Amino acid sequence: MGMMTSLFGKTGDGQEAKIVTIMNKNGMGIEVTNYGATLVSATVPDEKGHIEDVILGYEDVTDYVANGGFFGAVIGRNGNRIGKAKVTINGVEYQMEQNENENSLHSGTRGFDKAIWDMELLEDEATVKFTHHSPDGDEGLPGNFDVSVSYTLTDENEIKIHYTGVSDADTIANMTNHSYFNLAGHDKGTILDHTLWMDADAFTVIDAESIPTGELRNVEGTPMDFRKTRRIGDDIDDTYEQIQLAHGYDHNFVLNQNGEEKLRRIAKVTDPASKRTMEVYTDCAGVQFYTGNFIEKTQIGKGGIPYQKRSGLCLETQFFPDAPNHENFPSSILKAGEVYDTTTVYKFGFECK
Repeated sequence: MGMMTSLFGKTGDGQEAKIVTIMNKNGMGIEVTNYGATLVSATVPDEKGHIEDVILGYEDVTDYVANGGFFGAVIGRNGNRIGKAKVTINGVEYQMEQNENENSLHSGTRGFDKAIWDMELLEDEATVKFTHHSPDGDEGLPGNFDVSVSYTLTDENEIKIHYTGVSDADTIANMTNHSYFNLAGHDKGTILDHTLWMDADAFTVIDAESIPTGELRNVEGTPMDFRKTRRIGDDIDDTYEQIQLAHGYDHNFVLNQNGEEKLRRIAKVTDPASKRTMEVYTDCAGVQFYTGNFIEKTQIGKGGIPYQKRSGLCLETQFFPDAPNHENFPSSILKAGEVYDTTTVYKFGFECK
């Protein structure tokens, strides 16, 4: 194990960003920055020990500020979309920023992904812990909300992300990580040949603005069925209405609970070329599967690589989108004084050829 901290550049208002590198005994490493508590890279070996960076991202903090796209960032207070950017908590309506048509996406243009977080290194645990204070009224939401996000790299090639938070008033708490993964390498083209298995019998149906209608639809007989491992690109341009509305996959899947809410394996991605695998474990109710349908070649990533449409995939563990506005969805309201506490693990490996 080893940890190192260095300068990652300055934001437009002169704040210094730091980047932390963590290495394990297998030659795997991750880089995280206190700008947006962002996961910048994950260098992962394949069966032959060949290492590739499997996360899309930028060279320094100025690129993250300029280009956006939420690459690798922690999203909060609310990940995903809120219809009309309005929520009602305890009978009071709160107006969030409308940054995607009339809706709120990822809490607006000044969410947790734009903050410089406080940082603590826990070297004995191969962990970096980020903390952030979100004041009452931040993002249009009530309560002073104090949050932490910890990244741990284990010798089992796991990236463990642990989120906690406490508010002094009832508020929304629905944080997630928005990393784009390409198991062949961030600079190796699209993820269309990757395969996916996901433990989800249903998904949340969306309207033309990608806001849930409230319907939970069974995946049986649709292009949304990943209960058996299959190629992601097979149905990504299908005529199925939900695929057409999202221009590919950009949907929340209702994860099977199996009678338990604890950490459980919910997905596995495989790159058939490198044989790298990524398993996802979480205690969350849902996961947003997004296939980078709106990545543009103007987004120049690490190494000067112009990222293209579908060059990365996201598996964002979360409460369901627009949850506060649907009584039949698990609630994302955090009661005052209660602890928000959730964990997601991305575990990397490879299949023998």
